[in-house]
Amino acid sequence: MTDRPLRADAQTNHERLLVVAAEAFAREGTQTSLKAIAREAGVGIGTLYRRFPTRETLVEAVYRNEVTRLCAAAPELLETLQPAAALPAWMEKFVDFMAAKHGMADVLRAVLLSEEDRMHTRDLLRTAIATLLDAGTATGTVRPGIDPNDVLMGLGGVTMIAGEENQRDLATRLIDLLLYGVTTIDART
Repeated sequence: MTDRPLRADAQTNHERLLVVAAEAFAREGTQTSLKAIAREAGVGIGTLYRRFPTRETLVEAVYRNEVTRLCAAAPELLETLQPAAALPAWMEKFVDFMAAKHGMADVLRAVLLSEEDRMHTRDLLRTAIATLLDAGTATGTVRPGIDPNDVLMGLGGVTMIAGEENQRDLATRLIDLLLYGVTTIDART
């Protein structure tokens, strides 16, 4: 894979492959057919292999893309929602992200071995949470002094307990409990 910018059509294909692969990995795990991913993305298998020479490079690219999308969602949600609504919406996206990540866990262990990679991802997630908490604090809907790392750890616990697709309602109820500790009384009424 080169670092030069892609043509517009190649960039569209690249992005479509990442989205389709993320859905397939979440649904079927990383052993899903790469031909099926290419077909569903509307490209040939050669296009997939030109962009992602191995299954592992595709899994890593999907993971990094999903982290980027999740973190970018924090300020995007604040553009259209009040902080009291943006925070739980982002938390729900986090649960979905973690469910998709579980489908890639076997390959991710091999691809993202470095502590630096893991810390970088945590820093990105903490920054997204801090953006939401700061906006909520500014509007009086989030208690001041909430540590973004504590919220991240709480969300991680929620996904460990209720990370399966059939436990989605439980995950939402646990997010509500977490929010109860983060938000002010005004935000709950």
